[in-house]
Amino acid sequence: MLHQNQTIKLALVDDHKLFRRGLKSLIDMLGPQYTVIFEADNGKDLQTKLTPENAPDILLLDINMPEMDGFSTVKWLNVHYPLIKTLVVSMIEKEETVVNMLKLGIKGYLCKDVEPKELSEALHSVYNKGFYYTDFITGKLLYSIQQDGEGYSGGLTSASFNDREREFLKLVCSELTYNDIAVKMSLSPKTIDGYRNALFEKLNIKSRVGLALYAVKHGLVQL
Repeated sequence: MLHQNQTIKLALVDDHKLFRRGLKSLIDMLGPQYTVIFEADNGKDLQTKLTPENAPDILLLDINMPEMDGFSTVKWLNVHYPLIKTLVVSMIEKEETVVNMLKLGIKGYLCKDVEPKELSEALHSVYNKGFYYTDFITGKLLYSIQQDGEGYSGGLTSASFNDREREFLKLVCSELTYNDIAVKMSLSPKTIDGYRNALFEKLNIKSRVGLALYAVKHGLVQL
């Protein structure tokens, strides 16, 4: 949660300088709680500018970029800076692209014609909840599930999980944070981390989005 006088550090990665300039102006309009600490042209440029000392809270990332695109950039971030929350801002709306980026662990997906109000909501949600899922994203995920495009290996059914794991999976599909889930289940945050990591390993999944997709696809949660 953002405290008084605390600022949310942002970084912009997009090869279109004019769009970056417009996005930065939009962010400046949102108020002093947001500050853009640096900009980069692509993933390669990001690698030269990003250090542990100037790591942003949220990285706003394009997908189509020369030298190192959004997919490769997110994969690199997952290894070297896993705590940075990535929010994609792109013109691409293809289901496959959106779902594949979500599988990599991005925290939200916005179109480049985003309105100031939605950008503010997205930044606030990603910072405080850890994700921002719009109807646009939900629609793409459900389409992917219906087309059986998720590709999880079979063999695991509802009976493969204990009651606590099933309860945890259902709550993962809500807007509750992991800390909220801990309170809801009367468990410590550390225990909740244990459930999450165990399910990541069991299901070969790397993100909360992946857990939610699995739960919906296998009937553990009804939308």
